[in-house]
Amino acid sequence: MALNYDQVTAITEKYFLPVLADNFFDSNPLLKRAKAKFYKSVDGGERIVMPLGYAALSGSGWYSGSDVLSTTDNQTVTAAELFWKQCYANVSISRMEELKNSGKAQIISLVKSKMKTAEKTMNSKMGTGLWNAGTTTDAIIGLRAWLSTSSTVGGISQTTNSWFQSQVDSTTTVLSLAAMQSLYNSASIDNDIPTCAFTTRTIYDLYYALLQPQQRFVDSETAKGGFKSLMFNGIPLISDSYCPASHLAFLNEDYTHLFYHKDENFKMSPFVTPVNQNVRSGKIFWAGAFGINNPRMQGLMSAITA
Repeated sequence: MALNYDQVTAITEKYFLPVLADNFFDSNPLLKRAKAKFYKSVDGGERIVMPLGYAALSGSGWYSGSDVLSTTDNQTVTAAELFWKQCYANVSISRMEELKNSGKAQIISLVKSKMKTAEKTMNSKMGTGLWNAGTTTDAIIGLRAWLSTSSTVGGISQTTNSWFQSQVDSTTTVLSLAAMQSLYNSASIDNDIPTCAFTTRTIYDLYYALLQPQQRFVDSETAKGGFKSLMFNGIPLISDSYCPASHLAFLNEDYTHLFYHKDENFKMSPFVTPVNQNVRSGKIFWAGAFGINNPRMQGLMSAITA
């Protein structure tokens, strides 16, 4: 017996959409970290605003007895503005596919196959978006734009506001522990340090080769998520297939934010029929933005070749 399309929607939402959302994060290491560390719900607004403190008070200092104290005020706070970005994946089932897969078991199998394809598609779009250099304008503004000294991100020019610049090494071509340590130190102040690092599989293997066998420690939390990592200064260095060639990024997750709208977080639309096709289509939607409210505490190597 052919399955009613309303039941397809019900099956998709009840059985497959929660699984898709879980697998979506589990299949991408940076998104996996985001879900655990910096995935944040927003309930609306024309745009997302991140307040930024960028200067110390000028009316401060040591004094003695009846010294005159300054009442000078100065601007110390501004904000970065993030615009909403949207992502979707389409799931279509033709009438002929439905007829060929008649019966409950067959339809569930068909929907499962379609949802797996949607999962991989969304994963690819979001994984690529998190590294977006700003060249894909409809995508979230990714790490290569934020981890820069010359981008305009959140409405703030890094060129004219040096306090909003990241730590960037664009000259080191040969990976070394010394170069990594130098960038790590540049992105650290006292105990405010990077919490993880992401790179390509090639650079991951180069780092592996630099280590003595007894130093090849791994991060148990990352391993539980199914991803391989090595440790650098006590933080996991993780291979990410979406990381562009030659790049290695140090992230301080305390200042890294992947925002999502609470009503558009892998939300499945009902299946509908186009007026000119014997097909039913539903879509999975996500809306949000990616931002860093302290690029100073992040680091990027972008020219590693050996």
